[in-house]
Parts: sequence; C-alpha cells; structure tokens
Amino acid sequence: MSGRAVALPYGVGRISLGWLALVAIAAALVGVGAFAYAIQELEGPIATGLRDWGTMGGATWGLYVSFIVYFVGVSFAGITVAALIRILGLTYLRPISRVAELLTIVSLILGALSVLADLGQPLRGIANLFRYARPQSPFFGTFTMVIAGYLFASLVYFYLAGRRDAYLMAQYPSPLRWLYRAWAAGYQDTPEEKARHERISFWLALGILPLLVIAHSTLGLVFGLMGGRPGWFSALQAPGFVVLAGVSGIGHIIVLAALLRWSLGLRDQPEMAAFRWLGQALLVLGIIYIYFTIVEMVTAGYAGREHEQRLAKLVLVGYYAPFFWTGMGALGLAIGLLASQALSGRWSIPLLVASGILANVTAVAKRLIIVVPSLTHGSLLPYGIGMYIPTWVEGAIIAGLMGLGALTILLFMKAFPIMEVPAPVEEVRP
Repeated sequence: MSGRAVALPYGVGRISLGWLALVAIAAALVGVGAFAYAIQELEGPIATGLRDWGTMGGATWGLYVSFIVYFVGVSFAGITVAALIRILGLTYLRPISRVAELLTIVSLILGALSVLADLGQPLRGIANLFRYARPQSPFFGTFTMVIAGYLFASLVYFYLAGRRDAYLMAQYPSPLRWLYRAWAAGYQDTPEEKARHERISFWLALGILPLLVIAHSTLGLVFGLMGGRPGWFSALQAPGFVVLAGVSGIGHIIVLAALLRWSLGLRDQPEMAAFRWLGQALLVLGIIYIYFTIVEMVTAGYAGREHEQRLAKLVLVGYYAPFFWTGMGALGLAIGLLASQALSGRWSIPLLVASGILANVTAVAKRLIIVVPSLTHGSLLPYGIGMYIPTWVEGAIIAGLMGLGALTILLFMKAFPIMEVPAPVEEVRP
C-alpha cells in the first residue's frame, strides 16, 4: 500500500472553519439546554408552564409532548425512504439513503430524551414503566414499538447498510481504522457477500415498512382513543399522524440533502431526480394532510357535540387560531411552491428547501394544536378554562435537543462517509 496521503471521501477527517463554527453553535445550544434541564430538575416542573388540568387550569402536556410526536414523526420518512430505495430499486436516491437513516436514528433518540424531559422524575418513571405498564394500552406500544423495536430495527439496518463503506474506509491509514474494521466485521466485498448483503437488506427493508406504519398509528391512537377528550377522539388521528410524519420527515430530508450538496461541493449528488422525487412525495402528502384537516374541522364544527364544536371554533377563530392558520398557511404555501414546479417541470433546489422548511413549520404548529387545546379547553367535566404558556426552560431544553441532533450529524460526517461510496476509495473524489 502506498504511503502517500489519501483524501477520504465526502470530507471525512477534514476540519474546516465553517464546520467548527456549526459545531460550536450546536454545542452552545446543548449547553443551554443542559443548564435549563438542571434548573427543571432542581426546582421541579414548576419551572415549566405545565400544570395539572381541571382545578389548576393548566395542561399536563405541552411543548415536550408536542416535540415527542414531532421528533418521532421526522424519523418516519428517513427509514421509509431508505427502505423504498432497496425495495423499489430507486438508485438515484441512494446518495441520500445514509443521511435519511441517520436522521431516523437521531430523531428517535431525541424523541426518547423528550420523554425524559417531560417526566418530573425520570428514574421513577422508568422504574414504574416495568411495574405498572399495561400491554393493551397504546402508551405501552409507543415504548415497545417506537422507542424499542423501531429504533432497534433502524440501528440494525443502518449498521448493515454501512458495512461495505466501512470495509472500503479500512483499506487506508486513518485514526479511525479500528472503527471501520469493527463496523465491517469481516466483510470483504466479494460478489457473494454483495449478493447476500443486498438480499438481507431487501428483506429487512420489507419488514421495517409495516412496523413503521403500525408504530406511528399506535402513537396516533394514544390521542385518537380518548373518548372523553374532545379534539382527540377521532378515527383520523392514526392516519393523520402517519401522513404528517411523512410531511415533516421528507421536508427534513430535502433540507439535509441540499446542505450536503452545498457543503461537500458536489454538483451532481444527490441528483436532481432525487430532489424531484422528494418534492413530488411532499406535494402528495401535503395535499392529503390538507384534506384530512378539512374533513376533521368540518366534522367537529358542523356535526360534532357541543364540546367538539366549541373546541373547533377555538382552533379556527379563537385563542389557538394563530397557531392553526400559521401551520395551514405554511403548508398551503409549500404546496403552491411544489405544484408550480411540478406543473412547469422545472425544479429548483432553493424552492424545494423553502418548501421543506415550511412543511416543518406546519408539523410543529399542528403538533401543538393536537396536544394542548384539548387539555386546556376540552374537558367534559365542569372545570374552568385552562391556559398553557411555555417558559424559557421548556424552549431552552427543546433547543438543546435540536442542537444535540445537529451536533451528532456534524460529528458523524467527519468520522464516516455521509453518502454511500460508489467505488473503491482511490477512485472517489471528495
């Protein structure tokens, strides 16, 4: 083997000032979030805007639970896109498969950490989960299928998909050569191993897809089966959760794919065909979710019981209307941008990125609308109207979690190729 220096693919091992600046910002957010969480642990949940509903006139679920649902939703599209690449042979999407898989894993971890942030005493909550958990409850399903099964399956898929690249990276001197060899685990990239790898990945992807739908539907049923809580009890909660998860996740993938193309200086990866496919998928899912929202609002506002009509009015023209119309307006604008590109046949990466960001504005706003109004104004018992105003502690913890996600992706990019290596390392150009 030659002793000359070899440039590893996709910026692995190369540190730039821009990357350091992003790491510093992400680390600062993590530090602020950790400080806020320390305050919450010292003072208790009183440091947040959360209060008991009913006599205390508050909401027991707020920003934390909204972002639990949001983070888990973002994870949906990542592993779904990666699985569809294997099943349908969408080769032009392969450059984004690894970042999509990584997005799923990071988002699920952030969702789990959001659960811990929401618990006043996390250790007691974890202990009681094993003592008092009811397997027939959708809550139990969120932990077993989403946090455990879904995350485990994603980690296995991510590991298997990276073995070939780990083998290629281990061929050249690097401080992380031991990591690449451990990840490759004896893989030699022979024709037989390639065939076996593709076969295993195909069947694993086929098995993951139904798990994804079941897991996200179960999360929606946590709300949809609440017959005594107006605004939650709905047959559309489960499919709505799946569709909005796809909207937010694909929006994230578009943004990450564009950032990779720009930061790595790649002019043809990911291909424009990949952005076109993502844009079309986001357009279809966005239209479906608009339809679901219209049906839900018409049903509750026109033919619902008194409490349902009152809550629908509150969301449409009352206290929560700014959040609802901000989310729907953002999604409508995203659909307009995507539709204009689809009809003209000319796709623009900046417009796609804008659509992806707008889609996630919608996802955050809708998660808040789903969680909070039914707690503050949706009681069937004769309690007064409640109120929920998040404190800086909650906002700082959520910002810290987002910073942690960004920091994880940034560090991974410098340790392992963020895209699949298409050829032996010496043939790859950074």
